[in-house]
Amino acid sequence: MIASDVYEGWPRVQERLVARISQLSSDELALRASPDGWPVWALIAHLAGARVYWLCSVCGEPGLETTPFEDPANDGWEDHLDEPRSGAELLMAVMTSGAIVRSCLERWTPDMLAVAFERTRNGRVEQHTRASVLTRIVMHDSFHAGEISLLLGTRGIRSLDPWEPLP
Repeated sequence: MIASDVYEGWPRVQERLVARISQLSSDELALRASPDGWPVWALIAHLAGARVYWLCSVCGEPGLETTPFEDPANDGWEDHLDEPRSGAELLMAVMTSGAIVRSCLERWTPDMLAVAFERTRNGRVEQHTRASVLTRIVMHDSFHAGEISLLLGTRGIRSLDPWEPLP
């Protein structure tokens, strides 16, 4: 048994996310819930950057260099709202970060999920297991995909529902 057996729905969600992002126009990527809220593009960038941060920066997994993120621990695309990212850039970010997740799911066994890593945040040392990091990523992806779906849906635009059949 490997971690992908435990997180078997993740590839479907990733596939739907990739399919939907590639269909979003620049106007749709610029939509915001409020004037000071993040636009859709920043939510997608944050989703992808968080995957890289947790898996590469916290857990020490390889693959950072394959992504567009130079320093996900300190500088995310969403930190630069004056530099909107294109659909192609976002697609690359989601695909490369997804490849890192997939690699972990294919290699990590259930016994490996208990291995813990330290992260220092605000002067406090935290312990995070691989299992908790995977759960965090799944929940984080879901949270922001839900935000994006709500932003799109309230404007009559098809959402990012991972359970919809692919067109």
